[in-house]
Amino acid sequence: MAILTQEKPKSTIAFRPQHLFRQFSSTLGVSFLGFLTMLVFLMPLGYMLSTAFKQDSQLAAQNAPLYPAKQAMFNHQGKDYPLYDVPTDQGVKRLALIQGYREDSDVMDPSAPERGVFNQAGRWRTWDPVYEFSPTFENFSRAWNEVNFPLLFRNTFAVAVLGTIGTLISCIMVAYGFARFRLPYKNILFLFLMGTILLPPQATIIPMYIFFTKLGWTGSWLPLIVPAFFANAYDVFLLRQYFMTIPRDLDEAAMIDGATPLRTLVSVIIPQAIPAITAVTLFHFFYAWNLYFEPLVYLVGHEDLYPISVGIGRFVQTFTNYPGRAAATAALTLVLPALMFFFAQRQFMQGVVITGVEK
Repeated sequence: MAILTQEKPKSTIAFRPQHLFRQFSSTLGVSFLGFLTMLVFLMPLGYMLSTAFKQDSQLAAQNAPLYPAKQAMFNHQGKDYPLYDVPTDQGVKRLALIQGYREDSDVMDPSAPERGVFNQAGRWRTWDPVYEFSPTFENFSRAWNEVNFPLLFRNTFAVAVLGTIGTLISCIMVAYGFARFRLPYKNILFLFLMGTILLPPQATIIPMYIFFTKLGWTGSWLPLIVPAFFANAYDVFLLRQYFMTIPRDLDEAAMIDGATPLRTLVSVIIPQAIPAITAVTLFHFFYAWNLYFEPLVYLVGHEDLYPISVGIGRFVQTFTNYPGRAAATAALTLVLPALMFFFAQRQFMQGVVITGVEK
């Protein structure tokens, strides 16, 4: 008589370690790729900051370390002598160079100064100098005094703030119209607006310069500020897409309460779109802060109106032999944008999901 036995289901526990390993390896690979990408983007910034804190002697020296440093010294009887790692028969020793000659040198052992000065064979120029971490702020002080940063900061801040205000007013109004109103040929108009993104700035700079010259605006900030009050495709697209995610129930509730379209925009739409508006604010402020070609064209001959980008460009061209000062000036220009991003990053990270009439 055959005995029927129930077949046990195959266990999936044996496959779980493989699944966990695949998940771990994929996560590790993505994280490593992200780290490499971040490193590539941060390397120029790190090199600039490192150069800004270096002394001119370190920048001119061969085999100097990448970090800000100066050559270590040994003080003996009130005088400082440079330290070197010298290869000897007993291994590499750290010695102070008292007097260097062609084929040998007079040195002293800092760990045993009682031995006094003795002769060491070898060319001292082939020895490795000893460096110690020593950042300097001299480049920043010289850059601040020689570039006239207060004037450049004032000019740049004024142009950036006024342009940002114009961008917010115009882009919010245009995006609100595309997102909420039924306009004839609205989609075609929006496509034409997006098509302006394809126009390179070099194609419009000459007609714009002729136009502003006939208006008599060259030599002032007007060509840099007034165009911001006529919107731009990038920010209109960003705001319009965000406005379309806001439920229309909020608009209808405001209309029932007697709110006009403008009142609805101010009281309903804008408070819900703070993250997008903050992003547009920072994007345009950073764009205006880094603007170089347009101020160089429209403000030629008016150095008292130069923004920080043009002023620093002139400074770098003048002091090409001093990379430390050039790096310090570039680092100073990052202070205000970095602070703005630091205090506004919460709006970027904020995830607000509006459903129904929740608030």
